[in-house]
Amino acid sequence: MPKMKTHRGAAKRFKMTGSGKIKKAKAYKSHILETKSPKRKRNLRKAGVVSAADAKRFKNLLPYA
Repeated sequence: MPKMKTHRGAAKRFKMTGSGKIKKAKAYKSHILETKSPKRKRNLRKAGVVSAADAKRFKNLLPYA
């Protein structure tokens, strides 16, 4: 059986935590920042966790993560 290939796009966007959850960056932080409050922008800096329903799909994309 050949090795599975890692999906490079997913590898750049997601990281695995020690407990096996998938960490992601939050959306809506790239432009039109003047209209967003400082508190909102500050909270967008923090990492989020992918939902359990989506995590199953992403684990196939990251077989060795």
